Formats: sequence, structure tokens, C-alpha cells
Amino acid sequence: MTKMDIWTPGSWHTKPVSQMPTYADAKQLTEVEVRLAKLPPLVFAGEARNLKKRLAQVARGEAFLLQGGDCAESFAEFSANNIRDTFRIILQMAIVLIQGGGVPVVKVGRMAGQFAKPRSSDSETRDSKTLPSYRGDIVNSLDFTEDDREPDPERMLMVYNQSAATLNLLRAFVQGGYADLHRVHQWNLDFVEQSLQGSRYRELSNRIAETLDFMAACNITSETAPQLRETEFYTSHEALLLPYEQALTRIDSTTNDWYDVSAHMLWIGERTRQPDSAHVEFLRGVKNPIGLKCGPKITADDLMRLVEILNPDNEPGRLTLISRMGHDNVGRTLPPLLRALKKEGRMEAWCCDPMHGNTHASASGYKTRNFSDILAEVRGFFDACRAEGVPAGGVHLEMTGKEVTECIGGVSAVTDADLGDRYETHCDPRLNATQALELAFLIADYVKQGRKPVA
Repeated sequence: MTKMDIWTPGSWHTKPVSQMPTYADAKQLTEVEVRLAKLPPLVFAGEARNLKKRLAQVARGEAFLLQGGDCAESFAEFSANNIRDTFRIILQMAIVLIQGGGVPVVKVGRMAGQFAKPRSSDSETRDSKTLPSYRGDIVNSLDFTEDDREPDPERMLMVYNQSAATLNLLRAFVQGGYADLHRVHQWNLDFVEQSLQGSRYRELSNRIAETLDFMAACNITSETAPQLRETEFYTSHEALLLPYEQALTRIDSTTNDWYDVSAHMLWIGERTRQPDSAHVEFLRGVKNPIGLKCGPKITADDLMRLVEILNPDNEPGRLTLISRMGHDNVGRTLPPLLRALKKEGRMEAWCCDPMHGNTHASASGYKTRNFSDILAEVRGFFDACRAEGVPAGGVHLEMTGKEVTECIGGVSAVTDADLGDRYETHCDPRLNATQALELAFLIADYVKQGRKPVA
């Protein structure tokens, strides 16, 4: 057995680690880890295996991945309404993609665990005062005081409790009839009703209603076909705070494999993807489906080494590669990666994150993103995949079901002057529901075109 083969939930401690807070009280940290390790799983290994099967379909071009949610969940914004609205807009987008793109949609929410955020600097300075950077509510508080910015291990327990409550509500929505296709008209948020996309969505809803009426005439209803009233929905987050992830890693009693039961899917970010890093070491050993963010600086050799570490058996559904190149880089930097992995017969799924490479400061000083840049990267991703003969597997979006004003453009016509109206994010700017639904309509056309042979 080689050193690489020896893995335990704590073997990441032997590797270089970055993007981790420094806790002042090591004893308190250990006590929290012990308490977390005794708590019930948030998700189950069987659910993670089901998601892996669905993602294998994505890798083969038989399904499309829709992954979206908050850039960073927070304690302050936690409410049933916010969970409902994000779940609802993901369902709306999925219906558009299924109907317009003609493929099944795998729905994964950045929810019930997306509380940690990487930072470009360990500290932040305001008015000559320097404090630790805000690393998400799982670590410290956004408020700029010494007490609030001090990393607090007890926050991990608060995250566990909020994640458990979120999952409880999501399961009720998934299984309790809220996702019933017969309620499709009720999924429209009030502010979408008067928009252009709301009108298009109503037309689509009417076509679905006609189909359901026909099926009902054939005695295929919500009572006779559970598939019409239920859906599959999975959760994901970046596995950034490793003490939390390790404490929630358990042996599955049916397979004797290790699973991180904090979420169905975990991913490694652009800042922590070094092959010898603690984050790569941790995720190589759990059996969950995992993701890997790929930015414009990654080379084909870098990527090949990482996929061999994270997916040594070339298992479809195990690893999703999330391209986040930026709209002006994707046409140049993505094709060589697609080409290299295809040449080696790799079975990883490819997904587009058009958000993180397109962030900039607005004239009014807000961190924002332009809808046109987001759409341009999506288009570039689909064009590159089609040219290289690789399935364009999905999108990974930072979005919310609320009518925020954080990203500029789209049919909602958010301008730079509008950003201050409802700029509510704790970290990065999110698409609002109108923009997200508009993007779904446009992506559906790309999916449909991508399934046609190249002329």
C-alpha cells in the first residue's frame, strides 16, 4: 500500500492547508468537533449514491445539471420563505430546461451547508483598523468588530442546526406535494408575473397543463403516478471548513465506505485545488459525488493530475468539473482542457459556473456582475463543448428566489443606479429570480442546439 492509498477522515492534517481560520481556543474547537461527530447525519449515503447515478447520466450527455443557490447562506437571512423561494425558482428553471432542452434535469441546491467563503486576504482594514476577514457565518460575523470577527467554533453547531432545519423543509417540499406539476402556475413569484419571462413561462405552463389534462384522461394523475407530485432534489456546498466536514464524515453501514453526511455533493474551490492540498486530500477519500472548480490558470497537466487523484477509477458521476473561466477567457482556456480529457477517455461531467469569473466593481462601488457577461460565458462554454464533442453537462449559479438588485442587466433591467435598492448578499452578487428564469430560457435553447449534430 502506497502512502497515497492511506486515507482517514483526518489525514488532511498532514497536508498544506489554506483558507482556514485560526481558532484561539483549540480545546473549544475539539469539544465542538466531538459534539458534531455525535449528531445524526444531515443526509444519507444512499441519497449521495443516487445523485452519483444521476451525475453519471450528465457525464454521458443524458441529463443536465442545474446547480444553484446563495453565494453564502447566513443566519440573518434564514427563513422558511427564503428557502421556499429559492427551491421554487430552481423548480421553475428545471421545468423550462426540461421542456425547452428536452433532457432530464438534475436539481442540486447550494443550500443547507454553504456557509464558508474563501477570502483573498486573511485580514481586512477599515479606517486604520485591521481585523480578520469575514469567512462566512460558519466562522465569524460580517460585523466589523473584534468580537464579531473572532473565529468561533460554536458557529459550526449553529450551521448544523440551520442546515438540519433547511433539509427538513426541503424534504417536505419535495415529498409533500409542493413540487406537483399541477401546481406549476403557483410557482411563479409575484414579481415575475408582470415580466417578459413571466409571460413566456405562463405559455410554457399552459402547454404543460394541456399535457397533464391529456394524461389525466388516460388516468395518469398525481394519485396514480407519484412522479407527478414529487421530485428529486439534492444539496451541495464547498467543503472549505475541514473540521466541520471531518466531524460529519461517517462509515456507511451498508457499504463500509466513508461519506461526508453534511451534503450530498461537495466541491473544491479554485483557491484550494492544489494536488497536495488538505482539501484535495480530504475529498479524495469520501465517496460522495464531488466537484472541482477550474479557473483560467489551470493547465491540462494540472487537471489531469487532479482527476487521477480525485477519480482514480474514472467512475462516471464521481467528479464534476466546474469551469469558471470568465466570459473573455472561456473560448481560449476551456477547449484544451476538454480535448485533453477526452483524449484520455475520461468520464468526468463538465459544468459551467458563469458567475465567479465575471465579478467586478460597479461605478457606484458595489461588487456586481453583468447579465450579458454571464450569458456570454454560458454561450462560450456550450460552443466549446460542442466543438470538442463533449457533453455540456450543466450550469452552476449563484442565485436567489428574491427580487434583489445585485447583478446588472437582463429583462429586469437592473442598472448601476439600482444596485443599492436591494443589495442584500453577504458576499457575492446573485441573480434574482427574473434574471435566473430568463437565463434558463436562453440555456434551454443552447441545450437543444447542443443535442443536434455539428454541421
